[in-house]
Amino acid sequence: MKKTGNKILTVQDLSCAGQCSLTVALPILSAFGQETCVLPTALLSEHTMFKHFTFLDLAENMKDTLESWKKDGHRFAAFYTGYLGKKEHFAIVERAMDELSEPSAPVIIDPAFGDNGKLYPLFDEEYVDGMRKFVRRADVILPNITEACYLAKKAYEPPYDRAALGKLIEALAPFGDYDIVLKGVEEGDKIGFAYFDRKTGETSFYLRKKMNGMFHGTGDIFASVFTGAYLAGNGKFESAKAAAEFVALAISVNDEGHAYGVQFEKELAAFALPYIQ
Repeated sequence: MKKTGNKILTVQDLSCAGQCSLTVALPILSAFGQETCVLPTALLSEHTMFKHFTFLDLAENMKDTLESWKKDGHRFAAFYTGYLGKKEHFAIVERAMDELSEPSAPVIIDPAFGDNGKLYPLFDEEYVDGMRKFVRRADVILPNITEACYLAKKAYEPPYDRAALGKLIEALAPFGDYDIVLKGVEEGDKIGFAYFDRKTGETSFYLRKKMNGMFHGTGDIFASVFTGAYLAGNGKFESAKAAAEFVALAISVNDEGHAYGVQFEKELAAFALPYIQ
């Protein structure tokens, strides 16, 4: 019997257009059978790859929400964080984990602050330093290679073969007691992930044929499918494999020219069902 119906909390921004963050996480987690509560960190008109996005910090509302939840007795069986937005948000989210957690609730953190060797708009080294401390709370982290380099204090020097990825994981591992799913691993015409199991100290790879094109929001889709599959009772490697396969499937049915996001909605229900039955 799969572990559906967990009451989980996902903490990330709400980008009103662009298919990322909460507009991706909420439907995906729900499709994987999880009762999903949300704590928005910021309200954006669009995600930050658009030129004219607006940003409204919701830190004060986050604090008020936690107080309300405490009074009403809400507790969460898992925590999944994505794009937070401000360094001030780390302490608020940690407070939620301290005060509103069921026993042994897993923490899954997607750092979500950069790609292609650069930080996303609004982020700086101070934010990265805060994230480096924050990921110590995690049971699993899901950085891409850029984020892993920043967190491990290593220069971003692509391309990365398996030996270089091993050294990067080795540098990142001591910062916390977590497993690592390293996204965006490429070999020739293939793409996938590297999974570091902290208990065994072993790193496993999964690669599949790369889809053509550049699409925003695929990291959020990957992290959300991983979280949904994992919390439904599947293994971490299996859950990461499911995430990689679903991203590829979603891209394959994406309408031509739809590059600001991926139309994951088309295949979500049918894909998720076998993982929760």
